[in-house]
Amino acid sequence: MIPTRFRHARALAIALTAGLLAGGATLGARAEESGGKNTVRPEIGKPLQDAQKLIADRKYKEALAKVQQADGVRDKTAYESFVVEEIRGAAARDAGDMPTAIRSFEAVVAANRLPPPDQLRYVQSLAVTYYTVKDYPQAIAWSSRYLKQGGTDGQVHTLLAQSYYLAGDYTGATTELKAQLAAADRAGQSLPESALTMLADSALKQKDDAGYSEALQRLVAAYPKTEYWLPLLHQIERAPGFAGRLQLDLDRIKLATGTLRGSGDYLAMAQLALAGGLPGEARKIVEQGYAAGILGSGADAERHRRLRDLAEKSAAEDRNTLDKGIGEAAAQKDGGGLVNTGLDYLGYGETEKGVGLIERGIEKGNLRRPEDGKLHLGLAYIAAGQKAKAIEILKTVQGSDGTADIARAWILFARAST
Repeated sequence: MIPTRFRHARALAIALTAGLLAGGATLGARAEESGGKNTVRPEIGKPLQDAQKLIADRKYKEALAKVQQADGVRDKTAYESFVVEEIRGAAARDAGDMPTAIRSFEAVVAANRLPPPDQLRYVQSLAVTYYTVKDYPQAIAWSSRYLKQGGTDGQVHTLLAQSYYLAGDYTGATTELKAQLAAADRAGQSLPESALTMLADSALKQKDDAGYSEALQRLVAAYPKTEYWLPLLHQIERAPGFAGRLQLDLDRIKLATGTLRGSGDYLAMAQLALAGGLPGEARKIVEQGYAAGILGSGADAERHRRLRDLAEKSAAEDRNTLDKGIGEAAAQKDGGGLVNTGLDYLGYGETEKGVGLIERGIEKGNLRRPEDGKLHLGLAYIAAGQKAKAIEILKTVQGSDGTADIARAWILFARAST
């Protein structure tokens, strides 16, 4: 079953830190920056200086009271109002009074008195603060403004994507995340797990199966966890046109990735292997089920035992005649018999012989399903530890019936386990 939600980072990647803004430069420094043209009267400057000291001592409520005292002076100049708002914003931010901080920061930005780098930091702070109070449309607006004005803090991209997502704008989230993905690809890096899960969930909510599968593949490639393998393999199985003959092949990668779960899955896979003339593989599947504690207990324990006995008996009989079957397979007009015999040897752990026979079968040609043959050769290479060769052959597998999808999944597995 496809999960309806993926985890995403609700916690903001950018925290409000004491160092984001300077908390208001000293009044003397402001006067120097302006060449002395802008001044602050003592009746305003003294309480503001007291407020700055209180902020340094983490007495934010007392600092706000001092700012309020300064703000109460009548006939303030534009510059005095600007300095009041700058210090009030810093105090309010640290006091946790975000509405007040927002109003003050917006006033500071609107005054346009700061050097561009400082101005940009206030824009960033507004984006963060709006996100903190869950006003995602405003967080989007200020994040976008920061980036358009040349801001380079990559975490703002994270904030922007999360804001789109939490606002329910999954198209916007997808657009932003894909841009981040392209930049990461160019840098030879991977996006954080939280970003990729958000991308997958955004595609899911838009009913974009192709985008969902692509995001899952990215997740599995970078973070090969069972929780991402499960929906990816389920996507393959539920895709239109998936061929029933490939169920055993799909179960093989489920077993390899730990996504073959209940006793019913193990029993069904073992029975498919038996029906396909691969008793050695069937025996191995049952053995793994017992080793994992999935088979051998519960109400169906007797059924499990009977299947184990059948697999062991069938494997013993098959192995006694398997070597003789090579000549018969080689005498066939097509290479299908050699491929199947090679698969049979793989079930007994004889990977070298299995690989050789499958290679001979493909070389002989006239296979009924040549793409299946290449898929099985890739599987054989993986079993033999030849992952580079496996990836090379699996990349050539084509088809819209699920064969190519399973091949891509094996490529992801081979790369993740390298």
